[in-house]
Amino acid sequence: MSLTTATPLLALLKEEDASVKAYALESINEVVDEFWSEVSNDLPEIEALYDDNMFQDRHMAALIASKVYYNLGEYESAVKYALAAENKFNIDEQSQFVETIVSKSIEMYIKLSTKRYIESEAKVNVDPKLTSVFEKMMHKCTQAGEYRLALGIALEAFRLDVVKDILQQRLDEDQESNSMKLMGYVLTAATTIVLNSKFKNDILRLLFDLLMPLKNADYFIISKIVVNLNDATLATTLFEKLHNEEKIEVSYQIAFDLVSSASQQLLESLLQSLTAKEYDAGLLEILTGIPTCDYYNTFLLNKKNIDISLLNKSKSSLDGKFSLFHTAVSVSNGYMHAGTTDNSFIKANLSWLGKAQNWAKFTATASLGVIHKGNLIDGKKVMAPYLPGSRSSSRFIKGGSLYGLGLIYAGYGRDIVDYLKQHLIENSGTTGDEDIDVLLHGASLGIGLAAMGTANNEVYEALKDVLYNDVATSGEAAAFGIGLTMLGTGDENATRDLFTYAQETSHGNITRGLAMSLALINYGRQEQADSLIDKMLASEEGLIRYGGAFTIALAYAGTGNNRVVKKLLHVAVSDSNDDVRRAAVTALGFVLLRDYTTVPRIVQLLAESHNAHDRCGAAFALGIACAGKGLQSAIDVLEPMTKDPADFVRQAAMISLSMVMIQQTEKMNPKVASINSNLLSVITNKHQEGLAKYGACIALGIMNAGGRNVTIQLENAETGTLDTKSVVGLAMFTQFWYWFPLSHFLSLSFTPTTIVGVRGSDLNIPKFDMNCYSREDIFAYPKMFEETAGKEVEKVATAILSTTARAKARAKKTKKEKDILTGSTTASADDEKNKKAKEPKKEESKKEESETEDFNKNRYSSKPYKVENMSRILPQQLRYIQFVKDERFAPVRKFKGTNGVIVLKDNNPTEPAGIIETVRQAKDVNAPLPTPFKVTNELEFEKI
Repeated sequence: MSLTTATPLLALLKEEDASVKAYALESINEVVDEFWSEVSNDLPEIEALYDDNMFQDRHMAALIASKVYYNLGEYESAVKYALAAENKFNIDEQSQFVETIVSKSIEMYIKLSTKRYIESEAKVNVDPKLTSVFEKMMHKCTQAGEYRLALGIALEAFRLDVVKDILQQRLDEDQESNSMKLMGYVLTAATTIVLNSKFKNDILRLLFDLLMPLKNADYFIISKIVVNLNDATLATTLFEKLHNEEKIEVSYQIAFDLVSSASQQLLESLLQSLTAKEYDAGLLEILTGIPTCDYYNTFLLNKKNIDISLLNKSKSSLDGKFSLFHTAVSVSNGYMHAGTTDNSFIKANLSWLGKAQNWAKFTATASLGVIHKGNLIDGKKVMAPYLPGSRSSSRFIKGGSLYGLGLIYAGYGRDIVDYLKQHLIENSGTTGDEDIDVLLHGASLGIGLAAMGTANNEVYEALKDVLYNDVATSGEAAAFGIGLTMLGTGDENATRDLFTYAQETSHGNITRGLAMSLALINYGRQEQADSLIDKMLASEEGLIRYGGAFTIALAYAGTGNNRVVKKLLHVAVSDSNDDVRRAAVTALGFVLLRDYTTVPRIVQLLAESHNAHDRCGAAFALGIACAGKGLQSAIDVLEPMTKDPADFVRQAAMISLSMVMIQQTEKMNPKVASINSNLLSVITNKHQEGLAKYGACIALGIMNAGGRNVTIQLENAETGTLDTKSVVGLAMFTQFWYWFPLSHFLSLSFTPTTIVGVRGSDLNIPKFDMNCYSREDIFAYPKMFEETAGKEVEKVATAILSTTARAKARAKKTKKEKDILTGSTTASADDEKNKKAKEPKKEESKKEESETEDFNKNRYSSKPYKVENMSRILPQQLRYIQFVKDERFAPVRKFKGTNGVIVLKDNNPTEPAGIIETVRQAKDVNAPLPTPFKVTNELEFEKI
């Protein structure tokens, strides 16, 4: 007979006989899930039985208490008593109660274990019973073959020992190939999910130690570990093993990967180490960065598709007598020709060039550095006519040439650092001389770019001397230079010195430069930068708080950390300083680089804020996070902002829209033509404000950057790391708000969109074809700008007097009344006409939507077309590219749809192959070096 109440059983608990109580508890346990509400009334008595150490069945009392708390929804207490029940709590029981208790136990354990790892074992005690449940579940997972689940939970709990045991067990018991997949899973989790940088590094070092002894180790996974750890010693160990195993082509591919993703400090240390051991000459040459830059210069020069008509239209529409407009065209020209080494526009417009005044000369000269970006062999010769000591007499040209030199050698500056350092040392002792100040400004920016991420102490000291002169112009640049040189090092001495001086100097420019420098020094340091961030955000000085927002941006770039996103949103709506608010919203774009699809939704309300600086920051956040993605939701937010009442918001919206739309084709996105047309209309409209025109001109340069053959790529697909130069370039580019010459930093973010297949035996570029399984027209260049025949007269709204307006209104009203009396249909006909006039817009919108849908559905083609080696291949096109099966040239690494330099194995090395000649080879073989282009003294930017 079934019970209808638990009251009789509960009454037995009051008996004196222990055996009766034990019977009662056994019986209550069987019905507690049904009568838990009644049992809860006697919970204190049940807990008292557990607390009685003399009572033999106390563990059953604990189990019942746990079940009651479970039904009450008080899971922490339920876990506490379940663990206290010891053997009475069966972890293998198939019930919702057990599943919930185990799940909550693991949650509690993870929370405590994480806290113990971060703080210290002494401060945080973890219940051994909780640990026991966790370890039992790990064992259960591995017994069931759920290794990824076990590894994921172990990583969350910061249990490196468990991770090691599982991986070692699989290496001992399973095939290496299966174990390698687990290693890859742990690597991906460590680099994308693990937020604590110390634990992340511990995991990566564990993986390196496990992988290196393997006979058939995946060296490409090991190279990813090396890049993430930024450890030259581990890199040397890797190349030594590759050398011993004679895997030359694999070592070449890894070297090219390191050049595109590792820090300059790692590359220099590795190069020195391998040079001392007399390693393969080809490998050492790759590590200098010269071959990579040569390949990209060759691609950008050979495949350039520069819209010169558009550039000429911009130049003719913007009066070069105004520094703002001259700077805009100089920067736009630099972007359009970036990396192509093509000076033709400047040569053809010497008279326009001569209109440059003062700092516009500085910017125009530095733009040559953008055009020759990566020209490591001839960079100094190109800039020679303008460098200090040349015939040039303008201080702005001399300073701009040193800055341009840094732009050419950005990230590969080993051959130019000493030259720039010499200028700093020779001139830093001179104060009060404006000529020297401008020279030092250019030299400081140049050496910061050339020595980026090297942590070169001599450079740091030389820049510090310039900084301590306390001259606004050179001091600001020196601060930027220090940040770039010490990029990501987190150097405590530098941080302390810069933060102290930022509070002491009376120059706002220097304070802001130092604040940004602190952000650069803490790049990628995540929680290690928290104490500095808190100090900066607590400062009474707005410029330091501004730097605090950017320190969050760079320290947590790409992490998507919810905590810092909330902090930035709080600053964005609460800070009293508009600059700080704008910086905080902009910083969201950096933090959410990898979660870019969420950014439009997060900044939507800020984009409609009453505060124009919040709106401006929202625009920049979208441009940064969604750069090169063509994300429709970002375009939907940005397009209305190009009509914003505030000129600087329109400027930011146009620039960001161009960043999002870079390398989008009209087939991929039908808005390409209308956006280009809108940008040009802003430039040609004489009623637009200067800042808006500047933004439109810059935006056109971005849309057509690198001869329309580059994109903005913020992540290295092969290594899974952020592209440091791209992120830093964007961060510094946003500072053009205060200083237009910093616009050139965006060139650091430009990534050539091509696959460069390189023969492993001699590093030459062979001629061969790949297959592209898409419609051939989808990825074609957008149409070039064409000037319409006959000059269009700009329509200007006619001024209407108030009296005229009232008279027209009265006449309209009288006519309407008359129509009603006479039954005339004129009014309704007019209404119908107006209605029809609006309809084409809807049809046009539907047409655009259908075209986009058509692209998304029909981009794939079962019949491929041929794509030559070193052709323009857009990021969206990569998924359709395949190497031809059984072709003579095959990639050393399995091709997974990534761009960049790919080392090829030649399956028929004795047969002659066609070779694509690089810029460097052409100069070495065919002809002597041409005379560097030089602007004559009369025209060297000096027609004032």
